[in-house]
Amino acid sequence: MSTWYQLSPPAVLEKFGTIATGLSQEEAQQRLARQGPNELVEKATKNPWVILREQLTATMVLILIVAAVLSAFLGDIQDSIAIFLIVVFNAVLGFRQEYQAEQAIASLRRLAVPTVRVKRAGQVQELSSRELVPGDVVLLEAGNLVPADGRILESANLRVQEASLTGESDAVDKVSHALDQGDLPLGDRVNMVYMGTIVTYGRGEVVITETAMSTELGQIAAAIQSVKSEPTHLQKRLDQLGQKLAIAILVTVLIVFGLGLLRGEELQAMFMIAVSLGVAAVPEGLPAVVTIALSLGAQRMLKQQALIRKLPAVETLGSVTVICTDKTGTLTENRMTVASVVAAGKRIDLTQHPSSLLDGEPSTDFQTQPVHSLLLMAGTLCNDAALNLDDAAPQGFRMIGDPTEGALVVAAAQAGLKKIDLEACLHRIKEVPFDSDRKLMTTVHCRGTDSSPALSLVADTLAFAQVPDPCQYVVFCKGAVDRLLKISDWVWEADRIEQMTEERCDRILETHDQLAQEGMRLLGVAYQSLKEIPDDLSTVEQHLIFVGLVGMIDPIRSDVYGAVQTCQTAGIRPVMITGDHPLTAQHIAADLGIAANGKLLTGQDLDRLTEAELCDAVGQVSVYARVAPQHKLDIIHALQCSGQITAMTGDGVNDAPALKQADIGISMGITGTDVAKDASDIVLLDDNFSTIVAATREGRVIYDNIRKFILYTLTGNLGELWVILFAPFLGMPLPLLPLQILWINLLADGILALSLSVEPAERNIMKRAPYEPNESIFGRGVGQSIIWIGLFLGAVLLGVGYRYWDLGLENWQTMVFCTLAFSRISIAQAVRSDQDSLFKIGLFSNEPALLAVIVTFLFQILVVYVPLLQTMFKTVPLSATDLGVSLGLGALVFFSVEFKKKMFRQRSGSGA
Repeated sequence: MSTWYQLSPPAVLEKFGTIATGLSQEEAQQRLARQGPNELVEKATKNPWVILREQLTATMVLILIVAAVLSAFLGDIQDSIAIFLIVVFNAVLGFRQEYQAEQAIASLRRLAVPTVRVKRAGQVQELSSRELVPGDVVLLEAGNLVPADGRILESANLRVQEASLTGESDAVDKVSHALDQGDLPLGDRVNMVYMGTIVTYGRGEVVITETAMSTELGQIAAAIQSVKSEPTHLQKRLDQLGQKLAIAILVTVLIVFGLGLLRGEELQAMFMIAVSLGVAAVPEGLPAVVTIALSLGAQRMLKQQALIRKLPAVETLGSVTVICTDKTGTLTENRMTVASVVAAGKRIDLTQHPSSLLDGEPSTDFQTQPVHSLLLMAGTLCNDAALNLDDAAPQGFRMIGDPTEGALVVAAAQAGLKKIDLEACLHRIKEVPFDSDRKLMTTVHCRGTDSSPALSLVADTLAFAQVPDPCQYVVFCKGAVDRLLKISDWVWEADRIEQMTEERCDRILETHDQLAQEGMRLLGVAYQSLKEIPDDLSTVEQHLIFVGLVGMIDPIRSDVYGAVQTCQTAGIRPVMITGDHPLTAQHIAADLGIAANGKLLTGQDLDRLTEAELCDAVGQVSVYARVAPQHKLDIIHALQCSGQITAMTGDGVNDAPALKQADIGISMGITGTDVAKDASDIVLLDDNFSTIVAATREGRVIYDNIRKFILYTLTGNLGELWVILFAPFLGMPLPLLPLQILWINLLADGILALSLSVEPAERNIMKRAPYEPNESIFGRGVGQSIIWIGLFLGAVLLGVGYRYWDLGLENWQTMVFCTLAFSRISIAQAVRSDQDSLFKIGLFSNEPALLAVIVTFLFQILVVYVPLLQTMFKTVPLSATDLGVSLGLGALVFFSVEFKKKMFRQRSGSGA
């Protein structure tokens, strides 16, 4: 039953058959037997052998295993071992990632409270939270973790921090009466408490309504477990590539083998050639290139404070089209801060960061506006928070107490009004505590005789406030503005106190509404002087002098503005999804430029939408407020159904299901809960939203480099195929021997190909839109380039081979062999950039690639001129002229690719 908040406490107790003294021990034991223990249930984990089998049955991995076996059969043991090592490396890495990826539920279990105080048979007992059952009456006080979901029976100023569940940064004041406003979102059910949240103030009595997996936290756990881990888009693309290659290689091998037999070649020789060609066609370097590129990218991201938990996520981040972000702690700093103070018709905005309040000079605005100093002094003294110096804290101080009250203490310190000094001059002697019905807190202070410098400041402020010297007591009151106006007979206007009128009251409320539209939470402050304290302390909340308003916000992180703008420039749409109030969410979104059209949906709006309507809405709406965890999951799913690649950022328990559902889950490392971290792919160690932008750039670089490798390796393999396939039609013998094919394969798909994995970013990489989610890895001209460069390379090889063979020269096979090797070197340099010439990006912009060129060239020279290697590879030494011809033909392939890029630049107007 999800509507407990609509029932009165007696009605809830009646539903559970609970009396005021709690359940009997026998009844509790019976319910525990029926309901089961109050703990989150973990689904059965996947068998490790199943995980390992899945790692070894991917299409590309199966092709590699076959290639390794065939290489061993051909006698190329070294190549076979290298391929097997690649298979083992990828399997171990993938196994480790998946085995650790399902740990989110373990973090949820750690949120369970070890012991709780429960009423059983009229006695208060301490017992394990596992033994709680629906109907139990639990006692809560400040510092407790809430052990299960419950309906509040009694609240004595009870406040609960629910940010990890609802996303709202401020602690929630809890009440006991029924809420009859109809269907309410989770954050507005203020007479309920939820498992895993924290009591920050007061005490209360709660009847447990849901336990274990039926709690809101349990439903999140179930949602996490129900989300199936989908392969990344890169994994899908590589698997598709593997399937296409497997078919193409099989067809090619059968054609070459069949044509050779028809031509009268020996069966064994043709089998060796066909198998060699098949092995050569396999881009065995691809998994290694992908793994190395992802690993190096992950290392670069770690230096920028982004910890990669799942390696394929590195590339996927580069394809993201939508970033869905929580507000609290992600876009904002997750701390209440005084943004504006309004008194006597004048508004002062506080822009100084609190980290400077201990060393900085007090604001001159407050020195020239004593009424504002009075406002902050009253708010600080009518306050239970404290500011303690702490060099270990990030800001040099640590707040103790309620976040809202702490914000007032910090703001006063910025104005030169340190709480410790104020309390030395005005001792608190009485108080009327805050409660949720009055929505007010009042303190009574006695004027001291302290001779410290602060005394003169206080005395001057009190003199300005027209508190007479003979007066011994000052009353300060803060709370809800509407309640405070009802008990205020006077108000500060300019530099004097005036009678409160209906017109002045309306003007104050109008200012209140304006500040609320800016996303601020408002408090009013009032005071009065007394000669003596009345016996009935509640009467001090009468005939007050209204001073002004204090507006507080959870401030936006300073670097988020630039990060959001960069996302938009890169074609990535930021979307805010928060449990906070719609006005607050809308204001922050507008300030950041996230919601240009001003459209917003609440959790209640989402409940009314069908799945199809939500899929239509997510394309237009960029702000969602007052949402529940299930709503976040629905939004992510709708975006994915509409073809978007989504990243989800968050730090709370409530974010975990959406983090896991998203293509990329990004959690906060500092403020993030263990649940959020375990459900995510990436952890931001500095909680910096702009780190996502840097990580996105790395992802784009990695995907670009993988595509360059595929273009490079398949182009060369296709060139080899053409020359072997068409040479017989010219009457030529086979132009390449099996060992020569494997040697080229080792050099080209080895050090040359691996050097492409560290290629720097293309220019303007973050000024283009993300690639289409369903784009083929052969898209945007890669497939066309593979075909035409492969055909051109094949024609060059056939040309040189036929010419030297026709002349009867014994070095004709060596010429084909060397031209192919030098062409592969030149292609590796030509494809380093999709758009810019090698002469523009420079040879030294990728030093590993330059080193790979030198090493590959030297190895090929050794094969041609070292007698032992000549015998092994059936080569003959080339003259200087023939070597020059071979190098020139290799360069011809390079310039043909560069010419094609120049034509593209001229058509696109991107410059030379």
